[in-house]
Amino acid sequence: MDKKLFLIDGMAIIFRAYFGFIRNPRINSKGENTSAVFGFINTLLDLIHTYEPTHIAVALDASGPTFRHDEYPEYKATRDETPEGIRTAIPRIKTLLKAFNIPMLEYPGFEADDVIGTLARQAEKEGYETYMVTPDKDYAQLVDEHTFMLKPGRSGGDAELLDVKKILEQWDISNIEQVIDILGLAGDTADNIPGVPGIGPKTAVKLIKQFGSVENLLENTDQLKGKQKEKVEANKNQALLSKRLVTIKCDVPVKEDPDSLIIGERNDDALKLLFTELEFKSLIKRLFGESPTPSSVAVAAASSGQGDLFEFAAAEQPEMTEPAPGFKTIREVKHKYHLVTTAAERTALAEKLSGVLEICFDTETTGLDVRTAELIGISFCIEPGEAWFVTLPPDTEQMKLALEPFLPILGNPDVRKVGQNLKYDISVLKWNGIAVKGELLDTMLAHYLIDPDQKHNMDHLAESLLNYSPVPIGALIGEKKSEQKSMRDVDPDQLCEYACEDADITLQLWHKLKPMLKERGQERVFYEIETPLLPVLAQMEYNGINLDVSNLEKYTSTLGEKIQTLETGIYTKAGMEFNLNSPKQLGEVLFDVLQLVEKPKKTKTGQYKTNEEVLSELAREHEIARMVLDYRGLTKLKSTYVDALPKEVFPETGRLHTTFSQAITTTGRLSSVNPNLQNIPIRTEEGREIRRAFIPRDGFTLLASDYSQIELRIMAELSGDQGLRDAFIHGEDIHTATAARVFGVDKNDVTREMRSKAKMVNFGIIYGISAFGLSQRLGISRKEAQEIIEQYRANYPGVQDYLDKTIEFAQQHEYVETITGRRRYIRDINAKNQMVRSGAERNAINAPIQGTAADMIKIAMIAIQKMLEEKQTQTKLLLQVHDELVFDLALDEADELIPLIEEKMRSAIPMEIPILVESGTGNNWLEAH
Repeated sequence: MDKKLFLIDGMAIIFRAYFGFIRNPRINSKGENTSAVFGFINTLLDLIHTYEPTHIAVALDASGPTFRHDEYPEYKATRDETPEGIRTAIPRIKTLLKAFNIPMLEYPGFEADDVIGTLARQAEKEGYETYMVTPDKDYAQLVDEHTFMLKPGRSGGDAELLDVKKILEQWDISNIEQVIDILGLAGDTADNIPGVPGIGPKTAVKLIKQFGSVENLLENTDQLKGKQKEKVEANKNQALLSKRLVTIKCDVPVKEDPDSLIIGERNDDALKLLFTELEFKSLIKRLFGESPTPSSVAVAAASSGQGDLFEFAAAEQPEMTEPAPGFKTIREVKHKYHLVTTAAERTALAEKLSGVLEICFDTETTGLDVRTAELIGISFCIEPGEAWFVTLPPDTEQMKLALEPFLPILGNPDVRKVGQNLKYDISVLKWNGIAVKGELLDTMLAHYLIDPDQKHNMDHLAESLLNYSPVPIGALIGEKKSEQKSMRDVDPDQLCEYACEDADITLQLWHKLKPMLKERGQERVFYEIETPLLPVLAQMEYNGINLDVSNLEKYTSTLGEKIQTLETGIYTKAGMEFNLNSPKQLGEVLFDVLQLVEKPKKTKTGQYKTNEEVLSELAREHEIARMVLDYRGLTKLKSTYVDALPKEVFPETGRLHTTFSQAITTTGRLSSVNPNLQNIPIRTEEGREIRRAFIPRDGFTLLASDYSQIELRIMAELSGDQGLRDAFIHGEDIHTATAARVFGVDKNDVTREMRSKAKMVNFGIIYGISAFGLSQRLGISRKEAQEIIEQYRANYPGVQDYLDKTIEFAQQHEYVETITGRRRYIRDINAKNQMVRSGAERNAINAPIQGTAADMIKIAMIAIQKMLEEKQTQTKLLLQVHDELVFDLALDEADELIPLIEEKMRSAIPMEIPILVESGTGNNWLEAH
């Protein structure tokens, strides 16, 4: 058998894993950032599974200075401090590697690449194929006939294997040793290796191609000209020093030899406990055959005990049939669960529940789609440890008859209803003609407010808050999706235990979460915004919206013709036909055949980049790139909306019924799925046509009421900046007013270009835009962008003061708040790493503004729905999309309702800055908007 040695650059993989999750870090219930540990272990397991190494080891950098510091004390002196999330991860990873029994290599005075280089050279002599697992370019100098670089893929992508041929191609050199020369000449800002001033990687390649090595270059500086000659001659010693610093040492006195680097016997008990403590359920599944908790979308429905888990997160199903280690389970916890099957038992239970002012309930159904799911039963709990499960017959009329004793309880507005993801339960009952009234206390929403970054499914909450692992659904209906049975076929006694446990645990969770809401200052948001909104959303989903399917079918033909015309035009420009949907073939046409640029960018696999960023840059000068962008936009529009939306129409109502989610975004914004109506494009003519297909019901008109520039108005309110306030109070065009101030001209002299730049700055400030970001968006130099930002700050000093105070508050408290008190936790705001900290600061700036806008429209929706119900109108609230509400408006109610709706929206959160609401009506959404 071939001997394959895999040497893993531990710190490089740890850093890569940590920053791979930087936009959405993994934080467990204890507040620990587990991103680096999770990413590292997954990379390790992928490696072992895919490549089946015969020998393996992880090399880690030892703490303290190295021999490079002895020669150059400034080595790595400019590096940011290691992020806290990485510092805490390293001991965890070492413990896990010990449990895996994988060799770890650390040698004081040397770096991981030196240890790996030494062992790679030893291994080669002993007949090994060695794979250096690292994203670090420096390792390219070690690649030879039997030693390779393996760069792990990102975001699920394939790993890149680099041999001698690929290294020579990528570096544009004639022999591997020249990697060291290029690295030495160019230097490395990350490691503070000086190189030669003024010589970057591209120039270094040219010089090494010409002279062959640093030493030969220094001997022939007479062939250089001008400043380059001066700089090379003035920095000869520095060039040689830099080359020595980047050279990987291959004679470290290591104790290990390649034959000893094998995986020992794994300590499964230790790994289970560690993974449980870290809350790595997917890894428990992966290693021990036990499934993780469903994804956040699935659990929103599934954690209430809803039927077969066959619609969401299929890859993560079924659930584990054994409890997670270390948790209490139903087997050892005392409980009294009662199965209720007869009319007499139902009557007795209803009498017991009557008069109780707070009841936890949970439905069991045959599926996750509220429109089609059949009710199998309903469980009730009023005290921890005891619950009842009422079984329901399959016949619809018999089912409703069986539920009759409980209708006065479910419909009693004075009885508080506790549940997990209650919108599912009240929606299932609504589609079966049963109305649930009373205050709704949803444990999922409570936990969402307490810690928005965490998972909110019942299993996770039970384990983290109660140290309890509930019965997994796989124990009832089977593990493999293809072999799952219906919940109707589950043994009644077994189903009773499962259903009662759901209600019992949910009530216990509520008792835990209720005081936590107070501790975190989230009572107002919970009791006045999120839970009152819950039945509003259920009603909106039930209402649905009409779709002009025939119009969309005609439009799909129109789009198809436009796409075909673009395709033909692209082939004409290219002078050949090719697969336009293949990035590889497109890249070859643009850069090999047409040679649009001299040195096109490539992916890590060596393929030409043809993403939107690259094409947008090319489109400034090349029409074919513009045509490809248009082609991609139209094909996506056609497949995602024009062709897909008609298939989403529910046959029984002839309408679209989206699902709104409250517990997904960290800012408080709603999201929608099945279908997603939040992202329908409106900036292009073709995108706006999609809105034309949304139409009112017969005899109605569509009303769209939209907040105007709401986030800028909130910024003016929060910052108190006089300039912004005056512009809004006097009804000025805010972008024109900003342009006049920033560019120092009269408002009448503001050009369209000035206004466009001012608009970008106005909105960019809300998102913490940098000079680089602004320059990219406006296509201007970074210097000009910086000048515009500085002028903005000078003219709106209150805004900058607000931003500074917001960041200061976040640094002190590690969270920020909306006007209503909704919190977003900013855990990396004090990170030493500048990149991490900058991202946290942008979130801190944006969250109070975007979150307040989200709260405002939610409060308005609650007030409007209450008004519509009190007036018993025919008008229905249908959709919420960003800052806009869409209604089916009865024509004879328009004069009365439109002013009332606008007033409810304006007064949702009282402000000194005037809130402007713009309303429009029409025969379709486009006309109304």
